Amino acid sequence: MSIFDNLGKAAKDFFIEEGEGQPAPGQAARPLPHPTATATPGPTPAAYAAAPVVTQPEQRHLDHISGLLAGDGKDFVAFVKMVKSMGASGLTGPILYQTAFNAFTAVTGQDLPTLLASAEQFEHKLVADRNKVLERHQEKLGDIRIPNAAPGSIVQLLSQEQQLQQDLAELSRQLEDKRQLLLTTQQQLQQERHKAQSSLASYELANATAAAELHAHRQATSSFLAR
Repeated sequence: MSIFDNLGKAAKDFFIEEGEGQPAPGQAARPLPHPTATATPGPTPAAYAAAPVVTQPEQRHLDHISGLLAGDGKDFVAFVKMVKSMGASGLTGPILYQTAFNAFTAVTGQDLPTLLASAEQFEHKLVADRNKVLERHQEKLGDIRIPNAAPGSIVQLLSQEQQLQQDLAELSRQLEDKRQLLLTTQQQLQQERHKAQSSLASYELANATAAAELHAHRQATSSFLAR
């Protein structure tokens, strides 16, 4: 892209005549038409809890995007590089884009419709790549299932979490059953103890009554007959 950088530095003198740096009085500069994005945005991922706040993209993602936008030097990405180069020299607004377009056309022979079509192709490429990444991301989080694809670590951990929750719920149910069984057993034990104590008390009463009666009769017999 050094040819574009060098061309950008000389473009002001080459493509703009003296006095053309500003629009004529009463005549507004006509900017280049801007491409209309026709690509529809990809699916919005579900609201994941505690989503991290990212202020700087990772280098691997920047490299990936750069790879997507790599062209043949005669496309809209190359034109944007030329615009940035000329912008660094002080050009702004419509003059910047008109100058860059004139320089770009002189070097590449591309016309405006072809340039705008190239921009739209890159926009579609970014949207398609984002959709693909979101699909993989949703698959990793278990939101969707891609056929014939091995489950990722997040899906495996999610499955393990669900299984452990089920096991915990089953253990809680069993614990509740055991608690109810313990209460029932304690109630039965209390009843049996009460029964046993009542039975012993009844026996003690019967035994004491019989013993007292025998003792009374033995005393009477000894008193009345043993003379």
